[in-house]
Amino acid sequence: MTRNDLRNIAIIAHVDHGKTTLVDELMKQGGVFRANQVVEERAMDTNDLERERGITILSKNAAVHYKDVKINLVDTPGHADFGGEVERILKMVNGVILLVDAAEGPMPQTRFVLQKALDLKHRIIILINKIDRPDSRIDEVNEEILELLLDLDATEEQLYSPVIYCSGREGTASLKKDEEGKDLSVLFDTILDYIPAPEGDESGELQVLVSSIDYNDYVGRIAIGRIERGVLSQGQDVMVCDYNNKKEPYRSKVINIYQFDGMKRVPVTNATVGDIVCFSGIENITIGDTVTSLSCPEPLPFVTITEPTVEMTFSVNDSPFAGREGKFVTSRQLRNRLYKELLKDVSLRVSDGDTTDSFNVAGRGEMHLSILIETMRREGYEFSVSTPRVLYHNIDGVVNEPVERLIIDVPEDSVGPVMDKMATRKATLLHMSPVGNRMKMEYKIPSRGLFGYRNEFLTDTKGEGVLNAVFEGYEPYKGDITRRFTGSLVAFESGEAVTYGLYNAQERGALFIGAGTPVYEGMIVGVSPKLGDIAVNVCKRKQLTNMRASGSDESLRLIPPETLSLEEALEFIDEDELLEVTPQNIRLRKRTLSNAQRLKEQSKNKK
Repeated sequence: MTRNDLRNIAIIAHVDHGKTTLVDELMKQGGVFRANQVVEERAMDTNDLERERGITILSKNAAVHYKDVKINLVDTPGHADFGGEVERILKMVNGVILLVDAAEGPMPQTRFVLQKALDLKHRIIILINKIDRPDSRIDEVNEEILELLLDLDATEEQLYSPVIYCSGREGTASLKKDEEGKDLSVLFDTILDYIPAPEGDESGELQVLVSSIDYNDYVGRIAIGRIERGVLSQGQDVMVCDYNNKKEPYRSKVINIYQFDGMKRVPVTNATVGDIVCFSGIENITIGDTVTSLSCPEPLPFVTITEPTVEMTFSVNDSPFAGREGKFVTSRQLRNRLYKELLKDVSLRVSDGDTTDSFNVAGRGEMHLSILIETMRREGYEFSVSTPRVLYHNIDGVVNEPVERLIIDVPEDSVGPVMDKMATRKATLLHMSPVGNRMKMEYKIPSRGLFGYRNEFLTDTKGEGVLNAVFEGYEPYKGDITRRFTGSLVAFESGEAVTYGLYNAQERGALFIGAGTPVYEGMIVGVSPKLGDIAVNVCKRKQLTNMRASGSDESLRLIPPETLSLEEALEFIDEDELLEVTPQNIRLRKRTLSNAQRLKEQSKNKK
């Protein structure tokens, strides 16, 4: 059976190349919204964090109708840290739209997601977006895409993929670069003509591969997947099995079935081959499971997800301010929340730590883990996290570490400082080429070499640099890298920070807190430009006497404190420091809070 009335397609690209904006226009022109309906930009980015940061974190499904054909669209994340979302979603579709920025060209994540699509033998529609940008370079980008396809061993058919020139924001597309399109009908027609219709045996035994999991407090887990064979009906008894035989097949029942129409889930009584469906009722179903008929429990193979490269330790908050601001503060609550995250994030790994109050959480990168931390603190969790550390692999007796492919685009006058920093971080220059009055450089760099570098990079390039990295593989250990060249200003005693104490402390370095901030002994209140920690008493008050001197009562001027974001705080902390995360505050602290105890430990280490 061939479903000529259906197409399943994913949109893949590097971050900020315009996937979600294009989906907005596809839905507008596909009749999802009324002509006079007010629609927010990036309608598919429904998560608060996605809207705030302007990036897609979770893949989303939608469906549009064109010429009596239903087109299931999957919008995927573009950031490298969320590549696991893309890897598993590609099993659900028959083809992909590869979106490339007309000015930036193919970037590291473009290479990563394209490689996954080519491995699955998917057909590709190349879409060069943002052709109305004043700095667009369409011909060069076309050549770069062809070089990338050759480099990734694309088949002859994939090399001759159709190319469309588009402005996602304007909602126009054309087959010629110098021809202005009127709407996206060219793209819709190409999808119908080039992307294969789903095929399968409708009369065969049921097979549904689960590629995504959603959760609802009322109905529990909701599985999302494509029907590969047979028909799925409401109330049907099914078997749930796993291709890797990690668990025994078990019997269950499908309660409700939904299909996508626009951005909504519409209840249906049954669905057939090729349909992307959501269904509830199966309690312990996870990503990678196959739902089959009772008589033929044959699991389908699932894509191998790239392993995590970075790990942090999440532990119960044990600071003097513990339990004041959080709703969930115990190790049991922290454990349950972390293991629950595994249900919908296949790239994450969680294991018990060295103590009963700590858990090791491994992910694709700092961004991947910081999104989890931010989500948890917004839900009311209070905990502390360690500095990120890379996961080493022992290959043939040699210690190997994760290496990233890094592409840097900077103004020409910033090339020197950036190359100096790259050298100290054990990076290897692969390629360097001028683009206008800017320089594009490609490096291979150990993942740990990027820790704490993004802020320095913005300073060195005066905020004009663009830095993108994607996981490349494992290579032998490159040697020690000095992570930090600064020290910390540490509170000497507990209390409330006052202007007089802060005024004296700011001579030692930049402060992170202002007057009136509660502090405790061992809390980090600022950064020192020199290596080594300095204890400062920010609670010290001016001694009052009955003697007055000229000028002594003049107001003390404080430099405004530097407020760190969550990512900046994670980049800042060293191995002997922790980040205390609560729903209301982010505090930096030493692992050992007592100043006297820390000095004893330091003297022991020197001996």
